[in-house]
Amino acid sequence: MAKKKEVSVEQKLRALYDLQLIDSRIDEIRNVRGELPLEVEDLEDEVAGLNTRISNLAEDASNLETEINNKKQSIEDSNALMKKYDEQQKNVRNNREFDSLSKEIEYQDLEIQLAEKRINEYKAKIAQKNEIIDATKEKLAKQEQHLSHKKAELDAILKETEKEEKLLSEKSEEFAKSLDEHLFTAYNRIRTKVKNGLAVVAIERGASGGSYFTIPPQVQLEIANRKKITIDEHSGRILVDAALAEEEKEKMDKLFS
Repeated sequence: MAKKKEVSVEQKLRALYDLQLIDSRIDEIRNVRGELPLEVEDLEDEVAGLNTRISNLAEDASNLETEINNKKQSIEDSNALMKKYDEQQKNVRNNREFDSLSKEIEYQDLEIQLAEKRINEYKAKIAQKNEIIDATKEKLAKQEQHLSHKKAELDAILKETEKEEKLLSEKSEEFAKSLDEHLFTAYNRIRTKVKNGLAVVAIERGASGGSYFTIPPQVQLEIANRKKITIDEHSGRILVDAALAEEEKEKMDKLFS
């Protein structure tokens, strides 16, 4: 049975730094998109909400138009009844019948007045709803235009970066598999805790990248020897020497290009 190839600490450090460079590039791409996907989503929700509002208001106005037509019909019915009662009054046999028909005519007249009052109320409500519909349509047009610009902006960025992000994500998975599970878990844990997602940094001018705390010469020497994985006691990041970082950066620049 073939013996499993032993991975040296230096190889692990190189793989870690490569993974960091790839993940940082993915972060950069996603930062360019920034809040745009959320902005587009919010605008889509707003446009959908405005369309629903217009639709509901139009339905309300339509229902009020139906009510107006119903009231107009009841006015016609009342007028017909008044005409009928008026004719009947000409042929009554006594005052009691005449008074009874007069009351019916009076009642229908009141019904007509009430129906006309309701018609005027409904017309006022329709006018009010139409005003709101017009204002909402105006707002909708602006937001649709705004959404169109934002979508075009996002599509342009996606078109430009989608292919690169897919390739980098595949490379990130590939490099992650080359690390043992314990190391990869540690890398991810540090990456989520630290600023800018930098879990692996090079020593710059005697201090860890992005930190002002000087690293003792003895520790710097140990890091340069690449015999063990060193964690910066101040930032909690994994440290690599500047020469290794430079070599891996050149290698990754070729991959990115």
